[in-house]
Amino acid sequence: MAPPTPLLAVRGSDGTVLLRGPPNCEKNADFQRDPRQSRYVAFSKDGTLFAWCNGEKVTVVKVADGSQVRSFDLPKTAMLAFSPLNTVLATWQVYSKTQENPQGDANLQLWDLQTGTCLKALYHKKVQGWCPSWSDDEKIAVRSVNNELHFFENNDFSTIANKLHLQKVSEFVLSPGSQPSKVAVYVPGSKGAPSFVRLYQYPNFGGPTCALANKSFFKADRVTMLWNKKATAVLVQASIEVDKTGASYYGEQTLHYLATNGETSAVQLQKNGPIYDVAWSPSSTEFCVVYGFMPAKATVYNLKCDPVFDFGTGPRNAVYYSPQGHILVLAGFGNLRGQMEVWDVKKWKQVSKPQAPDSTHFAWCPDGEHVVTSTCAPRLRVSNGYKIWHYTGTVLYKQDTPTGTELWETVWQPFPDGTFPERPVKYQAAPSELGSTESKPAQAYRPPALRNKPVTASSKLHEEEPPQNMRPGATGDKQLSKTALKNQKKREAKKAAKQEINPDALEPQSDPSPASSAQPEVSCGDPETDKKIKNVKKKLKAIDELKALQATGKPIQKNQLEKMEKEAQLMKELEDLQLVV
Repeated sequence: MAPPTPLLAVRGSDGTVLLRGPPNCEKNADFQRDPRQSRYVAFSKDGTLFAWCNGEKVTVVKVADGSQVRSFDLPKTAMLAFSPLNTVLATWQVYSKTQENPQGDANLQLWDLQTGTCLKALYHKKVQGWCPSWSDDEKIAVRSVNNELHFFENNDFSTIANKLHLQKVSEFVLSPGSQPSKVAVYVPGSKGAPSFVRLYQYPNFGGPTCALANKSFFKADRVTMLWNKKATAVLVQASIEVDKTGASYYGEQTLHYLATNGETSAVQLQKNGPIYDVAWSPSSTEFCVVYGFMPAKATVYNLKCDPVFDFGTGPRNAVYYSPQGHILVLAGFGNLRGQMEVWDVKKWKQVSKPQAPDSTHFAWCPDGEHVVTSTCAPRLRVSNGYKIWHYTGTVLYKQDTPTGTELWETVWQPFPDGTFPERPVKYQAAPSELGSTESKPAQAYRPPALRNKPVTASSKLHEEEPPQNMRPGATGDKQLSKTALKNQKKREAKKAAKQEINPDALEPQSDPSPASSAQPEVSCGDPETDKKIKNVKKKLKAIDELKALQATGKPIQKNQLEKMEKEAQLMKELEDLQLVV
């Protein structure tokens, strides 16, 4: 039996439609296009149901034939989600209150899809964490309420079956899969006490001694927690808004590992700078991190937090594993040029290097053969549209949004695990009339002040690092221990600081190239002016790095935005200072 064809939901200012997916996108005859503007769309976890809210009502239909399952008169609905077994539909609207009703109405409703009745109406004022989290078998559901986690069993929301109380608990993530369910909780530090993350197994909440694992750390204003697919380990990305050492304009990030067997570790990253993205392999045995000042590094680590493969450096800020885990894509979206690197993770061999400029969204198709890239509003209000790609770099289908309309979202229909088997990786580009978009060799970044000047050795900001297999014995080199790796990073940082003070001290002398008559950058003769020029360049570089972080979608603080707004002023100051050179 041939695998099914995934559908693509397309939501825009001209309505909502379901398209029959790759390689081309044709209108699904079973779904009647809704011309009204939808606020939100969602598939059920198994992909059999589809729901959307259009400012008048919430409608749920069967994907197979388009028949209506339920319709709810909820015009203000802004968010919706299905429970894993399609028993419950959760809807959320913006909380509001009036003088006549100072308490306001319950804005989170849980609906029984079988009967259409409301199981429970609750208050949840913030959009963050609005939806309850279910175990895959729906035996457990949990939501956060006033420093407590409330657990419900078998979708009985009238009775709290269990509670986990931790002072100032602010984040939690329920493990995927069925029983036994586990939960990761985060408590921020205060008054000199460290922040910590603990793993518990439901319903054993009898204090810290009952925790499966416990990891405490400083320098954390917020965290992102990510379970692997088998629910055996959690990655915790901790962020602090302000770096008190002054090394970074936009704070500091660290990565920590916790396993349900009690093992914990700090992941030792091999380059200083922000953490842009983290992703688990679907196999649950490895994870990939994109990190470091641009050009960013990308490294795959095993469950011992030892590096397995280093992809070197490049213009990237995101990582995506295919659903089957056999292919990995490193990408640079946002203020980067949309370069994608497609890798075969079994052979550690690059498959293709396409480019999708101005993309605001990337998603793997469940078949593991195709991806979609989209340019959506409000992030970008011009050149909206989407492309369907084969992973070998070929564009199979392209749809530009008509003038006067906007594209808001593209969502693949999900499928249960095992629906699409893993296929052998191809290296030859798939045939297509639209061709491929292999990216041109990227030029090294140069600050604005140097762009109209000859290239010199001292104006080169960085050396590109090539990929390297870091498994023990892969290259004949001995694998470094974590302590040795940490000491090596210290030596490299000290060497870089020395080179910054005297750039020519550590550079080997080379014969001048006959093709280049570039003169080395000269001093203005005034040490004070040289110092000012250096400081301004440092601030401009920090602003560029801040833009790269902003491109990942992470929130930017007010003081950081103010620094970004000074870019034009700093460039003018640099030009004025260099007039004396």
